[in-house]
Amino acid sequence: MRFEIMRLDDVDGIAIDSTVVDAASVKKIVQQAAATGERLYIRPAE
Repeated sequence: MRFEIMRLDDVDGIAIDSTVVDAASVKKIVQQAAATGERLYIRPAE
């Protein structure tokens, strides 16, 4: 399964970039974002 991960702006919450990754990569990206306080929006990709 693939997921779209959007990085969100800290001020407005607007998506500033987007990438599509496989399920195995999601955990790594989420851990990196948690360590830096980055906001993400994750949804299944079509």
